[in-house]
Amino acid sequence: MLKLLFSAALFLTASAFAATCDSLGSLAFPQSSVTSAKLVDSGEVIGAQKGLPAFCRVELTLKPTSDSDIKVEVWLPAPGWNGKFQAVGNGAWGGSINYAAMAEAVRHGYATSSTDTGHTGSGGDGRFALGHPEKVVDYAYRSEHEMTLRAKALISTFYGRAPRLSYWNGCSGGGRQGLKEAQRFPDDFDGIIAGAPASNWTGRSTQSLWIAQAVHKDEASFIPSTKYPSIHKAVLEACDANDGVKDGVLEDPTRCKVDPGAFDLTAAQVEAARKIYSAARNPRTGRVIFPGLEPGSELGWATHGGQQPFSAASDHFKYVVFQDPSWDYRTLNFDADIERAEKIDSGTINAQDPNLKPFFARGGKLIQYHGWSDPQISPGSSVTYYKTVVDSLGGNVADSYRLFMVPGMAHCGRGEGTDTFDMLSALEQWVEQGKAPDRIPAARVVDGKTVRTRPLCPYPQLATYTGTGSTDDAANFVCKLP
Repeated sequence: MLKLLFSAALFLTASAFAATCDSLGSLAFPQSSVTSAKLVDSGEVIGAQKGLPAFCRVELTLKPTSDSDIKVEVWLPAPGWNGKFQAVGNGAWGGSINYAAMAEAVRHGYATSSTDTGHTGSGGDGRFALGHPEKVVDYAYRSEHEMTLRAKALISTFYGRAPRLSYWNGCSGGGRQGLKEAQRFPDDFDGIIAGAPASNWTGRSTQSLWIAQAVHKDEASFIPSTKYPSIHKAVLEACDANDGVKDGVLEDPTRCKVDPGAFDLTAAQVEAARKIYSAARNPRTGRVIFPGLEPGSELGWATHGGQQPFSAASDHFKYVVFQDPSWDYRTLNFDADIERAEKIDSGTINAQDPNLKPFFARGGKLIQYHGWSDPQISPGSSVTYYKTVVDSLGGNVADSYRLFMVPGMAHCGRGEGTDTFDMLSALEQWVEQGKAPDRIPAARVVDGKTVRTRPLCPYPQLATYTGTGSTDDAANFVCKLP
């Protein structure tokens, strides 16, 4: 009975919209088809996501090329729309709809969308790329852009008006997607959150195999995971106090100069550890291909230094560069092979174009963040990209672009730092109120309890202790240049 009453109320509310949810199923889009459009009652479970409000769920298939098969979902709150659109990103190789991020967006009143990036599979599986260059393009940027165009059209049809603002929100692969949107399609979004972006996809893949080759050079070189805690402890003992606060977190790990020779490791393991910390370089020219992991990342070294190479990285060379499923990562050389990989990509997946002027010129705002202890995508890559944008645009970009490095945070979260924060609210205030984020509140939450708060500061500023009060209270820290 209650469900019938709710459905009736929902029908009455929906009747005020410009179109019914069911009618969206008959819409015709170029090179696209709507495969389903139906109302979802409040409380239904979608993709293991619970506590959802009522919304119109639209499923589409996009075929911009003869080899394309891009799945997209668009969720339209009914009622309770905040008038805005938020697209959400994917991780690694994509391959599935990001229901968790869509659920978070729709709970906040956003119309939202996600794509499987043009193929089905796990984030670590790049086999779809073998023999399918158009699917690689779909994954790289076309699926996100085409999704955005269709989502905005559906929003306008359903509500009778376009979204007043559009946001992108993604981390890891989703961070790369966000940067790609800003670089290639500056009109798609008004604000973009790009967390721990895999923007130099080729470089990240290279550095992963740089580590894998180092730890598997021979049996003696392998560093077992049981050693990680003692290595991490040695790093903290050497550098934790550098920032004026001994708290188990390195505020700026680039100031930590440690010698793995002082760790409890064999000579072969010391050499491997030095490779993990060092940038992957071209052995002939010395050119830096990708920065190394930072001190503080040790607890996550199994990502690239485990028993098997990181599949997202090795698959790039197997299926995109060499197009050979039997290719062995041990054969990779860091000279000609990397030049070949960069030539093949030529800006397809990589999102390193520093020219964000068109995006900034139309008022676009970009927040990028990255954990300093990220063991998967070296945090120095975000610093490198930020600096290239500053250099390219000839000076200060703080009116449009801010980078927040998160001390102690691992990949997109977790770690020993303050990994709980609200980048979306910061972006909304910047875009909608003109209030640039001078500091973003962050917390460390353990077993549901906040045990520490700190401000996140726009790079290159650091959170600096004032010298009085608890070091677990953000109120006792200021953001300033080191």
